[in-house]
Amino acid sequence: MDLVKALSSQYMKDELPQVEVGDTVRVHVRIQEGSRERIQTFEGTVIAKKHGGISEAITVRRVSYGVGCEKVFPLHSPHVAMIETVRKGKVRRAKLYYLRDRVGKAAKIKEKV
Repeated sequence: MDLVKALSSQYMKDELPQVEVGDTVRVHVRIQEGSRERIQTFEGTVIAKKHGGISEAITVRRVSYGVGCEKVFPLHSPHVAMIETVRKGKVRRAKLYYLRDRVGKAAKIKEKV
């Protein structure tokens, strides 16, 4: 078991941002297009956090042009360049899957003061 921990700790990032469920985050992702590399941002609400350690991931949801889009980002992936918190959310749930059924103002989350 120590061998697995030693191997996985080698690939873990040292500094992770403090991201909680309900927060609005901006995820900077490295995109490879042929020989070029660029950074693309994905801004949305964190609706779930999964696992821990090397396999820790967050699910980010945003609605653009009336269509909901969810992406799962592994936190320790080399493709995730940076995660910045835009605003903190005040929620009482660990998973916010109910936001999938909400539209407009009903899908808003109160800001933590």
